[in-house]
Amino acid sequence: MIYTVTFNPAIDYVIALDDFRLGSINRTTKEDYNFGGKGINVSIILKNLGIDSVALGFISGFTGTALRHGLEAEGLKTDFIELANGFTRINVKIRGENETEINGQGPNIDAEAVERLFEKLDGLTGDDMLIVSGSVPATMPEDIYERILARMAEKDITVTVDATGKLLMNVLQYHPFLIKPNDKELAEMLGRPMETTEDIIQGAKDLRELGARNVLISRGAKGACLVTEDDETMTIDAIKGDVVNTVGAGDSMVAGFIAGYIKTGDYKYALRLGNAAGAATACSTGLATREDIEGKLNQ
Repeated sequence: MIYTVTFNPAIDYVIALDDFRLGSINRTTKEDYNFGGKGINVSIILKNLGIDSVALGFISGFTGTALRHGLEAEGLKTDFIELANGFTRINVKIRGENETEINGQGPNIDAEAVERLFEKLDGLTGDDMLIVSGSVPATMPEDIYERILARMAEKDITVTVDATGKLLMNVLQYHPFLIKPNDKELAEMLGRPMETTEDIIQGAKDLRELGARNVLISRGAKGACLVTEDDETMTIDAIKGDVVNTVGAGDSMVAGFIAGYIKTGDYKYALRLGNAAGAATACSTGLATREDIEGKLNQ
């Protein structure tokens, strides 16, 4: 089974405005909501591609209940830890002439709740796969990624990590199966510009040498680059289409890559499916459907 972890999930309230004016009453032209969080996005795309997963993380309050019920109504399996205080955050996404986001803080996650997460993770076996992604809430230990990877290494569990900066660099010693920074994050981590494809490839190889088994670099309109555990280098062009919303595109790429690898064991196909999934979400108002992804794959 695949398990995804989202430390701080949210309900994203997405509104469109013709003109956003501060200090005035603004009226929306369109409204929608999504159940957000990087790990949750991965679980949704996996489901759309026919692969089951279990979404782990923390929820609380009436918004947490709504999020869990909404995901389960869409066919997702969840095993969230319910907190006694606070409520799952609501993030407001304003789409107008300029995009504006107001993200909630989320509930307090105490040491007891963290230990409950560890107890769930301790139940995983070598046949399972874990995907950990996203930022760490201020109330959680800064080394939570390292602590999770260390525990999983003892059980020889395949782990994918989608994080940035020190969160990612500090877990490379545990040899995660896959990491997926984008080109800008790669440059920040290695402290040097990444302007050419050759720069990207060398940067990915550097992260391989630091411990990652497979390094997937998303490059937006320039496609993606993969350096595999066999030191094979692959690049792929971006798929053409009208970009509507890039939120969740990186998560979709991770899910597509994992789905492709699980189905075929072939890194080339995994890269193609990951690229298609990322592009399909970027060209959709929400996360991509299976039909969207297959359409992009056929391109």
